[in-house]
Amino acid sequence: MIELRPFDSLGGENHGWLDAKHHFSFAGYHDPARVHWGNLRVWNDDTIAPKTGFPPHPHRDMEIITYVREGAITHQDSLGNQGRTEAGDVQVMSAGTGIRHSEYNMEDVVTKIFQIWIIPTRQGENPSWGSRPFPKGERTGQFVTLASGYAGDGDALPIRTDARVVAATLKAGDTVDYPLGAARKGYLVPATGKVSIEDVVVNARDGAAISELEVLRVTALEDSEIVLVDAA
Repeated sequence: MIELRPFDSLGGENHGWLDAKHHFSFAGYHDPARVHWGNLRVWNDDTIAPKTGFPPHPHRDMEIITYVREGAITHQDSLGNQGRTEAGDVQVMSAGTGIRHSEYNMEDVVTKIFQIWIIPTRQGENPSWGSRPFPKGERTGQFVTLASGYAGDGDALPIRTDARVVAATLKAGDTVDYPLGAARKGYLVPATGKVSIEDVVVNARDGAAISELEVLRVTALEDSEIVLVDAA
């Protein structure tokens, strides 16, 4: 089953400094049919104006993955971590027993991110943060695991949950398969471009909620950059 969620159907609000679109119920947006997808709880499509951002605020018991689409995001937290994550790269914050953090666009240009929250399988552990560059060449024509709750996923950033975050960069006409599994739930969003899944066309920033599909086959109708959460 594939449920298309067009970008124009998403909730959200433009705050001036932040233009936020929500694939799932979040803040002032609530849709009982879009509360979560398996253990995937939040997928926000955020456009952040230059020299602005999210001031320090707390989290606990949530895995928070930030995929930077354009620009860069600068992170600082109560553990003393600081870091700048650029377009195409990923940062992961495991909120654990509690953490305060800020996320600012310190650039002179707009920053665009996907902010993804996944409900943790393990709780009561100390908070942590990490980031790493993932050169786009590594994901050309294939899925690369960016964050994972499973041992053996190479250089993927660890998360404390039964899920993976993967990405691929495809040329128009490319087809790539992902072994999702019929019992799993997938949520796919093209950061750019246009793809088809089982004859369903998914445009840039649309969401596709996928279930009961043993192998997920994605064909690029345009040059595309796609992000997928494989959730329990």
